[in-house]
Amino acid sequence: MLRFLHHVSLPFRKTQKLQTVSRHFSQAGQSSSTYEEQQDNDQHETSDKIYDVLYPHHIQTTVFQKALLTVGSGAISLFAPWRGDMIAVFGETSGYFAIKNVRNRMLQNDVGRSILQEQPRINTKTLNLSRLESLPEDTFGYLYAVNFLKKFHLNPDDRPPVEFVDDVELWYVMTRYRELHDLMHTVLGMPTNMLGEVAVKWFEGIQTGLPLCALGSLLAPVRFGPKFSRLYRETYLPWAIEAGYNAQFYMNVYLEKEFEKPIEQLRAELGIPSPPTLV
Repeated sequence: MLRFLHHVSLPFRKTQKLQTVSRHFSQAGQSSSTYEEQQDNDQHETSDKIYDVLYPHHIQTTVFQKALLTVGSGAISLFAPWRGDMIAVFGETSGYFAIKNVRNRMLQNDVGRSILQEQPRINTKTLNLSRLESLPEDTFGYLYAVNFLKKFHLNPDDRPPVEFVDDVELWYVMTRYRELHDLMHTVLGMPTNMLGEVAVKWFEGIQTGLPLCALGSLLAPVRFGPKFSRLYRETYLPWAIEAGYNAQFYMNVYLEKEFEKPIEQLRAELGIPSPPTLV
């Protein structure tokens, strides 16, 4: 991925190098050592203009570079769906308008505005997993910590950081979407197998409009075998579509404050029907 980014970033970097060279030629009277020091400073300045510009891990790219990244990461994601890094890149580079729309919907809601202002994070620094594991077994927090994270050997810190979103507020919206994914698996009662992932992607796609979700929900089912295809077509797909259209907009829900609530009560409040029997 980094090699690919390096190649698509060359036009941007070469432009800056040409500007640097022109400055060097205009300073004909300076000594060789001064020239080398200036060159080192310019290289450092060029790096600073590309990386960590708006937030940690941010990589500045042009529209053309984003287009290349979208096509490349999308193609790799189709043929290698286990490549989480490529799926993350595709989500960021293809989702500008959808992320912006999500942000606007959050601004129109009291809880959504609070989330945007407070920018809560979901990771092992902010979650007390031991406390969640001690909650009653029918609560959202217990099911998330034990029946999801522990059962599937997952860690909330494993989500890759957002890199290619060129707006600080939209960076947070994309980060929030990414960090809510595992929580939504629990709310929706979906496992991490392909059938469960596609169902979650249908729900997320209907709610957020992200191209990433459309790609996964429409194309991933072609890999299903006969059993999963029938279950998907007859049960999971209708359920996911109903849930996506009828549920509250989940990006406007402070899910971290709902951990102590029984899962069925939470689903009822959010307008999410009980999930189908797991396979």
